[in-house]
Amino acid sequence: MSVPAETNLIGQIHGKMVHRRRVSVLAEMLAEKLTPSQSVLDIGCGDGSIAALLRERVPGIQIQGVEIRVRPDCKIPCQTFDGFKLPFPDSNFDVCLFVDVLHHTKDVAVLLKEAYRVSRAYVLIKDHLDQNFLDHQTLKVMDWVGNSPHGVKLTYNYQSRESWQRHFEEVGLTVRSWTEDVPLYPPPIAWVAGRHLHFVALLQKDG
Repeated sequence: MSVPAETNLIGQIHGKMVHRRRVSVLAEMLAEKLTPSQSVLDIGCGDGSIAALLRERVPGIQIQGVEIRVRPDCKIPCQTFDGFKLPFPDSNFDVCLFVDVLHHTKDVAVLLKEAYRVSRAYVLIKDHLDQNFLDHQTLKVMDWVGNSPHGVKLTYNYQSRESWQRHFEEVGLTVRSWTEDVPLYPPPIAWVAGRHLHFVALLQKDG
């Protein structure tokens, strides 16, 4: 898939100003939710940059990635999947990880249920919060800037805090920790793209 030159330029600017900091901040925050020697499935792992840093920060951790289209430069072992059904048996990993993946799906519950199935204990999520019209429009712009250079299909399926909670309860997941203090961007970008539009949550399987 060819990408317009102006989109490539936006991608280059985004990479220099946002991507590196985002990867570092998220790796640090997510590592705090993991424990040594856990097995982790990174669902929609992208190029594996965050997962690779998690391996450095958490001793003995084992990370497997899955992607609809595996990138040739992926930094972790990765295999393809159809975006709906995870190609693993029940309770195969200690933790299932989603980093800005679920808002790209048409139905958040589909992959959440699959993560519940293949996880033994936990699901760890970084995603967005959409509480009002301004949030929604801001997230759409952010999504386009960050993903259009990679040809990612954008569904803009953002959820409010209440919607997330309903999905968690439907699947059978309980929130163990939740934070909206996710310092991905430096000022002045943070004044627009921050504003509690992001969260990191550790969920545990009920029962």
